[in-house]
Amino acid sequence: MKPLRALAAAALLATAIPLLPAAGPLVPVGLARVDITPDTPILLSGYQSRTTAAEKVEMRLHARALALGEDGPGLTVLLAAEVIAIGEDTAAHVAMELERRFGIPRARVAVTATHTHAGPALADTIPFMFSRDLPEEERDRIARHTRVFREKLVAVATAAIAARRPARLDWAEGRVDFAAHRRTVVDGKWKGFGIVPGGPVDHALPVLRVTDSAGAVRGVLLGYACHCTTLAGSDNFVHPDWAGDAAARIEAAHGGAPALVTIGCGADANPGMPRGLAGVPVHGAKVADEVARLLAEPMRPLGPVTAATLRRMELPFDRAVTRAELETRAATGSRVQTAYAARRFLAELDAGRALPAALPYVVQAWSFGRDLRMVFLAGEVVSEYSLRLRRELPDERLWITAYANATPSYIPSRRMFPEGGYEIDGSMDYYGWPVRLAEKTEDVIIDAAKAMLGSAPHHP
Repeated sequence: MKPLRALAAAALLATAIPLLPAAGPLVPVGLARVDITPDTPILLSGYQSRTTAAEKVEMRLHARALALGEDGPGLTVLLAAEVIAIGEDTAAHVAMELERRFGIPRARVAVTATHTHAGPALADTIPFMFSRDLPEEERDRIARHTRVFREKLVAVATAAIAARRPARLDWAEGRVDFAAHRRTVVDGKWKGFGIVPGGPVDHALPVLRVTDSAGAVRGVLLGYACHCTTLAGSDNFVHPDWAGDAAARIEAAHGGAPALVTIGCGADANPGMPRGLAGVPVHGAKVADEVARLLAEPMRPLGPVTAATLRRMELPFDRAVTRAELETRAATGSRVQTAYAARRFLAELDAGRALPAALPYVVQAWSFGRDLRMVFLAGEVVSEYSLRLRRELPDERLWITAYANATPSYIPSRRMFPEGGYEIDGSMDYYGWPVRLAEKTEDVIIDAAKAMLGSAPHHP
């Protein structure tokens, strides 16, 4: 029998040194990266204030891919591209090619964007971005780049699939605080953009690590809920913003191992100070430093993706628009963006085509057993969606990504509708929809996500 002093020392040692989690199973994993920098000159998307094409590349853009699992229906691919958005046509093209070549089901392909506002305009995203009819030469240049971009997404996914070899997966969640709520509301009404202390914001930073049998990092996947708008409209050059800066730092720290950055529900969050080109490395370093901290600590092991679902739905608008209303909007004196969109809608009616009655939407969910659930939401989703999902599913380990598989519009929360403003109304002029979404949008999407995760709907 051991002396009491020895037993006490052993107990103290056990409490001082946390037990490391058991290693997870070996999973075939491949990663790849491809340069997607456009040829210049090209119009950039994200700020309408830009009226001329970008002539300069300040930092190159990339797309990265992560392939998980064996050949067959369990193979799963995630892509993260440094662009403003993923068009529905682009996502469909990539998914169909991967299904044709490798038999991957659509639900197991997720295509995401970092939402950089210093990337090229794309043919199938934000259709009324510039509130003017572009010259044919500019349209052709954008269309050519979009075709090249799609093929590069297929190529990088194919490269990741070819690069698969046994690896271990682990994940952890940290926090980074530079995302700031941006909606300034006065007397219950939206007044503009700013930095709003105490406003809803999601500061979670989930990180997935891929290591080889010797423990060396082969790749990283991370997510953070914040606009890539450290750069302003006056910064008319190609750049991946803070997300690209963070990825480059992480890759440099691990011998070039690809670092995929996805964006969470941060459509109502902008980077805080500093801003501009000098602010990019500040925000990028915060993300990279937190990733480094997490990688140096024990992480939770994961196995392969055990289940994947994808659901398409239609989000109703709050009402139908009339021709008379569109004619009023198109009249002199209307907001330029509103007037241009109204003229486009009137042209559709004049051609005998009906205006859309609902907005197409897609929700996707992956499960890594019961160790982690990933939810992918289309569009520019505001923070209250991820905050609510975590609140209502407290026992789940959730990783929520927005800007996934399509970017049809902003996706506001129920609380925002009485306030109005850009995310609810003004942005619809750029995205090409005649009216705002219905106030029940949040409940429709949350219920769909929870159903896909096997949880019953709940409306507080």
